[in-house]
Amino acid sequence: MLDGSTYRASPENMFQIGLFMSGVLACFGQRNLITTMPERLDVLSGSCVQIPCSFHTPKYIFNSTINTSGVWIKETSKFGQNPDNVIFNSSKTVNSYQGNITGNLSQKNCTTVFFNVTTSYTNKYYFRIESEPYNATDNEKYVQIKVQDSPEQPDMTVLRDIKEGTPVSLNCSAVAPCPEHPPKLTWTLPTRSTPVNKLQENSDGTKSVLSTVTFIPSYLHNDRNITCTAVYPVGTGSKTAEHTWTLHVLFSPKNTSASISPAVPGSVGSCVNLTCSSTANPPVTNYTWFRISGGKTTQVASRRTYTLNVTVGDGGQYYCEARNDQGVEKSQEVKLPGQRNPEVWWIVGGTLVLVLLLIVIVFFGWRRKSKIPNGLERTVNPPETAPAREKPAEPVENLPEEIHYGEIDFSRQRPKKTQAAAQDRERDLGKESEYSEVKVTRGRSQDQEPLVNELYAQVNKTGAL
Repeated sequence: MLDGSTYRASPENMFQIGLFMSGVLACFGQRNLITTMPERLDVLSGSCVQIPCSFHTPKYIFNSTINTSGVWIKETSKFGQNPDNVIFNSSKTVNSYQGNITGNLSQKNCTTVFFNVTTSYTNKYYFRIESEPYNATDNEKYVQIKVQDSPEQPDMTVLRDIKEGTPVSLNCSAVAPCPEHPPKLTWTLPTRSTPVNKLQENSDGTKSVLSTVTFIPSYLHNDRNITCTAVYPVGTGSKTAEHTWTLHVLFSPKNTSASISPAVPGSVGSCVNLTCSSTANPPVTNYTWFRISGGKTTQVASRRTYTLNVTVGDGGQYYCEARNDQGVEKSQEVKLPGQRNPEVWWIVGGTLVLVLLLIVIVFFGWRRKSKIPNGLERTVNPPETAPAREKPAEPVENLPEEIHYGEIDFSRQRPKKTQAAAQDRERDLGKESEYSEVKVTRGRSQDQEPLVNELYAQVNKTGAL
């Protein structure tokens, strides 16, 4: 009533008037409250969420001594027709959402924490201050909260050029929507290293956990996986998310080796393949073959597989080099045996045949000369060796008779050459000769019967001298 009497507005009327004035000012494009908060927050169900928030009043000199309340409204800033959209008011003890304004409103800090969030909390949220006689809502700025049952995977820095032997640091970070219960980060690495973890504040006021690990990569780490795991405590349990990345390490050629196929080369004119193998990242761009002969090293080819038709002079030591833009490595030496001309082998073979033939001829000639003229072969038994079993000797009666003649002089003493003796000898020559049979036995074996040859000797009968 405007009857000149005093008019006092009730708190409810003041709230409606403030709302009306905020709407009027908004229609004219003027913002009495400007808030600063993140555009989006990803929250894990069952956990808490902290909304970083600050504000200032461009059209009003904020009086920090006046009691100020903070209000959160979901979905829309126009809550006059939907009072249920007011989910939290710091001046009330009972609210739809369990929470607390942790910031100091008198210092224009409206940071708020909501507990035990559920998926139904997914929505847009606006902030409003009530500081009598000034009440204002920021109709243009809101925070989008998304609640999910599983956490987002942590972020990992990806380095494209990791060189062998050069220390490298990797970072992994995970959001901490509930700073009171931040996630724990762990690493799975191909080598031992101690990570460093810390809770940090981002540019928009949100919190995250950053983990840094430093190690020296090796060529053995190439194509190996690195995993960062974030473990979020939720109630009495936990929820886990991880991020895996494959290492790509640049390194010079390793395990360079040379091989020959076939392993035992054939004769002159055959085909031989020499192959160079190596591991490198990036791959080997150049293979080079060298030959060592007579203490001199000569480059013979510039390709991975060196094929040659073996000649007499191709023998020697061979090795290869593998190269990329990271370096070069030399293989161990392999030996290609020297080859001879086939004509040489014909000459050597013919010479051996002639030598063997000559030996055979000499042997049989010796055997032939070693026989007795009468047809009996001489045999020599090795000492202390049992004689071989031979055919039993024929009886003496069946052996052919051999008659030998000899003259035997039975004179006891040869007389001196005197005239009388000479006369006696001439006288004896005219006397009659008589023959006697003499048996001669040859050398024989123990199991042989004696061989007997009958010898006849002429005996001159003379008297005793």
